[in-house]
Order: sequence, then C-alpha cells, then structure tokens
Amino acid sequence: MRRMKWLAAIIVCFSVVVAGCGTKDAEAVVKDLDKVMGSMKSYRGSGTMTLHTGQQPLNYQVEVWYQQPQYYRIALTNEKKDITQVVLRNDDGVFVLTPKLKKSFRFQSDWPQDQGQVYLYQTLIQSILKDNQRQFVMDEESYVFDVMANYRNASLARQKIWLDKTNYKPKHVEVSDANAKVMVEVDFKSFEFDVAFDKNAFDMKANMGAQGGVENEAEGTQENQDAMTGVQPDQAAEEEGLGTDSPDSGAQPDEQTDGKLPEESEDGEGAGGEAEPGSGKPGDEQKEGAASNGDEVPMTFVTMAPSYFPEGVSLHEMSDITIGGGKGVMQRYSGTYDYTLIQSMPEDEAVFHPKGTWIDLGHTWGLLAGEEQRTLAWTYDGYEYRLTTATLPEAEMYKVAQSVMEEMGK
Repeated sequence: MRRMKWLAAIIVCFSVVVAGCGTKDAEAVVKDLDKVMGSMKSYRGSGTMTLHTGQQPLNYQVEVWYQQPQYYRIALTNEKKDITQVVLRNDDGVFVLTPKLKKSFRFQSDWPQDQGQVYLYQTLIQSILKDNQRQFVMDEESYVFDVMANYRNASLARQKIWLDKTNYKPKHVEVSDANAKVMVEVDFKSFEFDVAFDKNAFDMKANMGAQGGVENEAEGTQENQDAMTGVQPDQAAEEEGLGTDSPDSGAQPDEQTDGKLPEESEDGEGAGGEAEPGSGKPGDEQKEGAASNGDEVPMTFVTMAPSYFPEGVSLHEMSDITIGGGKGVMQRYSGTYDYTLIQSMPEDEAVFHPKGTWIDLGHTWGLLAGEEQRTLAWTYDGYEYRLTTATLPEAEMYKVAQSVMEEMGK
C-alpha cells in the first residue's frame, strides 16, 4: 500500500514538472510580444465581430490587412443586410470607400495611431504592453490578458485578449463596460504574419475599381474578394448650420463638400441647389441620372431612424430638406437633451479634409468635431449622417449613432 502511494506521488510530481516545461509567466510573454511588435512587417486577419450595444446582437465579418509602415485596409460586412464598408490608409491619407456605389471620401488623419480598433493587432498588443496592472492567466491553448481598454468610447472599460501560445496570434477578444458586461466580441478565424501583398493592394483606385476584390493581393486571398463591395463612413463634421430648423439650411452641408459640387455643376445644370425644399424631386432626378449612365443601380432614398433614445427624449419634428440638389431628411429630437439628425444621399464622389477625431461606432467609423456644439458624422450603405448637438453627452451620441440601423416606422 505504501509502495502504491509513493508511486502515485512520483507520477503526480512528474506530471507537474512536464506540465511546467515550456510555460511562461506574464513578464516573459510581454517581452516576447514586444519583440513581435518590433519585427512585424505585415499581417492579414479575418473573423467575426459581435456588438452587444443594442437590443439584439449585431454580427459583422471583419477583415484586416496591414503592411509596414502605415498601410491598412479594413472591411466590415453585415451579411444580413449585404453591406460592406472599407477603410483604407496609404501615403495619400485615409479613405472611406464605397466601390459598389462609386463613392469615396478622403481624410488627413493619424488614424489608427490616434485611435485604435479592437480588431487591430497593434491596438491589442499595445494595451497589454502599457498596462502595468495587467492580469494574466493561461488555459490549455492560450495566454489570456485582462487589461484596461483604451478607446475613445469611455463606456468600454476593460478587455480580455486570448493569444495563441505557440505564435502569439490573436484568437479572441472581449471588451466590457464598467459593470463587466461584454459589449464587443471579436473571434478571429484566421491570422497570418508576414503576408506578401501586391503593390496595389492598398491603392485607392485599385480598391475603388475592384467590385469583386483586389486582384493583386497575395496568395490565398480569394476569400477576401467579397469585402470590396463596400462602404466606409467618415464624413466632414463641421458644425456650422447643422442644427438649424429651416430646410434651406440644407445648403449648409454643401459647403463641407469642397471639390465635389463644382465638378458636378460642370457636368450639367441641376446638380446644385435649384430644387424646391422638401419636394422629394431632387432625389428622383438623381436616380434618373444615375440610371441613364447605364452602369449603376439607382438607390431609393429610405429614411432611417435611431432605435435608441436617451431617457426623456422624443422625436420633436421631421422634415424633408434639400442638400446639394439631392433629397435629405432632418429629424429634431428634444427633451432632456436636444439634438438634430440629418440623413442625406451624397453625390457619386466626394473629397473631404475635415478636422476631428475618428470614432469607432462598431458597425462603421465616424468623425467627431466641434466643442460647444459637436457634430458626429458618418456614412453607411450610401447615406451620410450628421448628428449635431450642444447638450447631448458624447457617450450618448455614440449610442444614438450606433442605433441608426432601421427604416423609419419599423
């Protein structure tokens, strides 16, 4: 009996020793991650992102490309609505592209250096390296870090990051609020380091011209092609005139589209602000013009509305407006806070150089500008939105913007 006990003790000790071989503590893993960041030249990842910020979870397919020193391409796809959005960074700036709708927007920005994203490897690793109070555990296949979340959205307080033990590739991310409720999840299905992208993979024109994908991408990239049918949202966010009551104020947003409307007025008369406010005719004229060109499927203007309302706030009034000769809708909300939401259908191509802060809205990106009067601007599915307020807190602005996903009346 004693011999059996000794044998069992020896087996347990041997198992502990074997299990301990090759394992690392938090300090060793952090040192390795610092080395990975220093030597990383490129990567490509894809997976699923789930947002728990609304009444129902929203799922998106996410795809990320990165190449030194500052080239990025990110595609977010809502498969349920068949909407894909693409943001591109290269030497010329940051572009939000809608190849399917022939729309592009350019920004001069330090993104993503000044505003990380939950699906970017650099953002995740930097949050681990910078948090001296990081928590560290291991499971069978992963190193798991629990660290502070460093995002513009203050409601995102902490995040847990699962890294593969063998190569430090990201496997899973959970971002939680102050009450430990998971708000954002990212589940990586694939991730590759040192991907050899073609020279045109991050070129704006190549991406705009590719309806089924960037043909110049590296090996094994056919699964990424569908992501090129998309849109990306980051619009001019100058606050002048956006909170006015009169439909005539629809002319104000045109001032934000320098370089866009003059080009259209050269192509033909009627592209400016000649139509009657609230008539709806400008939208019809745009659709007819688009159809006559032969290639593009005309878009029907569908009024969208937020599903989230801060407590004590309700819709005060809604009116049709005209912006740049096209149809728009202004919704004014009042109560505890007052704010205005403008929805418009921008022209085929626009170039902006706005100043502001990039905001991750989850399903898209936005640009926040202004101080006393703030404007959060974004695009989605071919529409431009501008949320303007002097009283609505920033965190509430994000919630309202994130909820503008359904048709009015649904």
